[in-house]
Amino acid sequence: MEKVFGCRGMARPIITLLTDFGLKDSYVAEMKAVILSICPEAALVNLSHQVEPFNILEGAYLLARAAPWFPKGTVHLAVIDPGVGGERKPLIVEAEKGLLVGPDNGLLIPAARRLGGIRKVLAIKASGKLFPERFTETFHGRDIFAPAAAYLAKGVKPERLGIEVDEYVDAAFPEACLKGGKVSGQIVYVDRFGNLVTNIDRRLLEALEAKPGSLLKVKAEGRKAFTVKLVKSYSEVEVGSLLALIGSWGTLELSANQDSASKILKLKAGQTLSVERQR
Repeated sequence: MEKVFGCRGMARPIITLLTDFGLKDSYVAEMKAVILSICPEAALVNLSHQVEPFNILEGAYLLARAAPWFPKGTVHLAVIDPGVGGERKPLIVEAEKGLLVGPDNGLLIPAARRLGGIRKVLAIKASGKLFPERFTETFHGRDIFAPAAAYLAKGVKPERLGIEVDEYVDAAFPEACLKGGKVSGQIVYVDRFGNLVTNIDRRLLEALEAKPGSLLKVKAEGRKAFTVKLVKSYSEVEVGSLLALIGSWGTLELSANQDSASKILKLKAGQTLSVERQR
């Protein structure tokens, strides 16, 4: 049976958008205008346009986190593209449960894996009747990626838009590990509430025999060690107090009840830390 996406696979096609463009300028609106000109029936969903500028790993994290919640056949358009106009390829990634469009810098690959795995990767050929005769070398989001996403949502096969390639860039998320009774990990994301999201999953905490009510000793890069209680919900501690819990993506988060753990602890994404259960 032929694999179908877009209008052929759903009553109304869905295109998600993730960028580091922010909301001050017209960039996002221009991309949406192009999409709607080609596929006016598309439902456009903003994942985020507040990714830290040029932060490919942050974008890859958010895309991989959100994409699996969408219906099968959704087209995911992501543009964090510091190499725009250079030698990096514009890609379509066909995953088992959806399609991803964006630059070849690792941004798309973690999400594709979480969408059931990669079926094929294609380099977009921005030529012919489906793309503008001329396009800028500074805004591929509007001139290449947006048309590609729109045509995919209309049911155009990826092979009409590009050629299959074997080599592409992967964004490798750092992995936490257990050694000597301690888990070494990293803060991978800070949300708007100041929650410090780590890459330490539930399995590693269980290996420490940590459970709700346990005290965790945390030593973060550039900071003295501190102790925090592992709880199930924010309300289990006083307002303003620090806590640790398993967040909605199944990993350890350092938080504060109705406050910013990032500001209190003066920590940010990319910093390493170690965690052990206080005996």
